[in-house]
Amino acid sequence: MKSQKGITLISLTIYVIVMAIVVGVVAIISTFFYSNINDTTQQLDPLTEYTDFNSFFSDEVNHSNIKILECGTTDNGQNYIVFDNGVQYTYIPENQGVYRNQVKIASGVESCTFTRNIENGKNVVNVVFKAGGKTRETTYTLAN
Repeated sequence: MKSQKGITLISLTIYVIVMAIVVGVVAIISTFFYSNINDTTQQLDPLTEYTDFNSFFSDEVNHSNIKILECGTTDNGQNYIVFDNGVQYTYIPENQGVYRNQVKIASGVESCTFTRNIENGKNVVNVVFKAGGKTRETTYTLAN
């Protein structure tokens, strides 16, 4: 009787072909996966960013007896506004973000300026928010 140790050349060829097909399929799937991940992280909707900012900011100015402590621009171009409840909104041009205290609430913002005025005896805040090439100017009246 003949001893049957090892594998034949045909079975080895079949194993190599099957492994090449499996590695190829895994490579194609992972390439599509990583390219889709990069696409979703790079696409920011300017309207969504403005809506997020607007929801936080309008909630802030609608608190009763809220007052503005400071409003201005720093030497490095950061525009900010500080309320008496300790909340500060800051636009940082280096990373195109608007922050509420230390939390980033809007990304991909080209510019955001805060100015305070008094109109008809009431404190108002004018916000000019530019994202995605569109500028939105909103006037908020502080609650008394």
